Amino acid sequence: MHRFQRKGGKLYAEGVSLNGLADRFGTPLYVYSAGTISDHYRGLRQALRAVDPLICYSVKANSNLAILSLLARLGSGFDVVSGGELERVQQAGGQSAKCVFAGVGKTDEEIELGLRYGVKAFHVESEEEMDRIAMVAGRKARRRAPIALRVNPDIAAGGHAKITTGTYANKFGIPFEEVVSIYRRAGKDRRLCLRGVQMHIGSQITQGAPFRAAVRKMIPLVKQLKKEHGLEYFDIGGGVGIVYEDALASGRQGWWKTRQAQKAIPLSEYADSVVPLLKDLKMKILLEPGRFLVGNAGVLVTEVLYRKRTGRKNFVIVDAGMNDLLRPALYEAYHQIEPVGSPRKGTVSTDVVGPVCESGDVFCHDRGISPVDRGDRLAILSAGAYGFSMSSNYNTRPRPAEILVQGNRARVIRTREKVADLWRGEKKS
Repeated sequence: MHRFQRKGGKLYAEGVSLNGLADRFGTPLYVYSAGTISDHYRGLRQALRAVDPLICYSVKANSNLAILSLLARLGSGFDVVSGGELERVQQAGGQSAKCVFAGVGKTDEEIELGLRYGVKAFHVESEEEMDRIAMVAGRKARRRAPIALRVNPDIAAGGHAKITTGTYANKFGIPFEEVVSIYRRAGKDRRLCLRGVQMHIGSQITQGAPFRAAVRKMIPLVKQLKKEHGLEYFDIGGGVGIVYEDALASGRQGWWKTRQAQKAIPLSEYADSVVPLLKDLKMKILLEPGRFLVGNAGVLVTEVLYRKRTGRKNFVIVDAGMNDLLRPALYEAYHQIEPVGSPRKGTVSTDVVGPVCESGDVFCHDRGISPVDRGDRLAILSAGAYGFSMSSNYNTRPRPAEILVQGNRARVIRTREKVADLWRGEKKS
């Protein structure tokens, strides 16, 4: 659930009008609900309370300092995949000891940074990377490096090919069959400290079965590694899916109703899939949600620039582009699109497209949307994850402002870029 709803027919984020925000701050505009993020964090902890998990928010989903700070105050740890993300967590007040450092291509400088800040562990993606971490720890940092191997369990989780991570066709993790021998070698290296074991099978998973299959396959291995090396934790990764493909409900509550075609996995189903397998391990359980916490907590507000018809096609051209929200162009991803004002009667089969000079700059094809006029605003829903964090300045387009709403209060958490910002650091000759 989330805290976007219609009041008097118009869209609100918590107690704040989206049209009012667009009037004040312009468009395109990212708007986030702090209450939704808090609700999702607390709901996840409650669902998994039997194993008292450490939630390590996946920073790549949305790395704004205000959102990281909100999660840090709730007690969250963080999953980072670059030195820059680790620096962001520091700026936001997050605790290094609750940070796990993932990623297949860590540089020496990033390894040094993680050691200096005292991360909980590096999640190691290859045997060669493990050796490099040991070298940096021994020669440069002169301290033991905490590590956990990322195990690739070769479990297919379904979903889009570009967001699956747990099979041998993917670049992530160490093959299941090689893990025991690599841990034994690592255990003899005095430059390394073996902290845990980790897996992550993919993103936007909407059924419990893949999680259950992966954890069940991992449990005997985890028990063996714990016995041999005294490991402290088992990190089961992230991947809990959300609803993208659904309609904004009218009525008293105003929640988005789930269609039969695509449902988010209920937290109770997720918990039932993994908790019975984990609760007797007597190890700390970590998980790394990103999209689940912030995806439905954000919308991208955009204004209609033009309408046109070509042949049998209707186009609505808006001021947001694929540089602002890449997911539809990159993944053919579905995002519900709703009028910010009161919807007009009927629907028109429409392509909603942006101004970027690419044929792929399309938010939807042949979708039935409420008729719109120039100057109307549309809300592209479920844009809180992998929206701004994947944005770019393609076509020399400044990136949008970001707004965080808490109750009846809204504040700017990132100012809109100016064109002159885009060539700062460049040299004419």
